Amino acid sequence: MPDVEISASEVADRLAAVGALRRLADRLEDAAVEEAMRGEWSWPQVAEALGVTRQAVYKKHAKRLIAAGVSLRRRNG
Repeated sequence: MPDVEISASEVADRLAAVGALRRLADRLEDAAVEEAMRGEWSWPQVAEALGVTRQAVYKKHAKRLIAAGVSLRRRNG
C-alpha cells in the first residue's frame, strides 16, 4: 500500500471527530450508569459491564449521581 500524505486540515478533522466521539461516549456512559444505579445495580455489576474496576466507576460517577439524587447502594461490612 503506497504512503499517502494527508493534509493538516484532514488530520485536524479526524482529531475533532475523535474528540466528538469521546464526548458522545462519555454522555452515553453517564446515562447508562445512572439508569443502572436507579435500577438498583451494584457498583461491581456496573464495573463489570463497563470492563473497569468498581473503584474506577465509583470515582468517575458517584459525585454526579449523588448530585442527581440517585440513592447509591452501600457495601455491607
